[in-house]
Amino acid sequence: MENQHAEIVAVITTKPEVIQGGGAPVFIVIDEMELQEISMTIEKIMDASAHEVNKDTVIIVAR
Repeated sequence: MENQHAEIVAVITTKPEVIQGGGAPVFIVIDEMELQEISMTIEKIMDASAHEVNKDTVIIVAR
C-alpha cells in the first residue's frame, strides 16, 4: 500500500484571533457566506478537499 501524506495548504476563517502561526496561508473573511465561497474556490484551484473545522474555520487539505 502506498504511503499517503495529507497537508493543510490553506486555512479560511472569520475569527483570525483563534488561529496560531503555522505553515499554511490564512485567509480572513467577513462572514459565513464568504467563508463558503472562498473555501470552494480555493478547493477547486488547489484540486484539494475542504474540511469544516467549525462554523468559523475551514481547512483545505491536499493529498
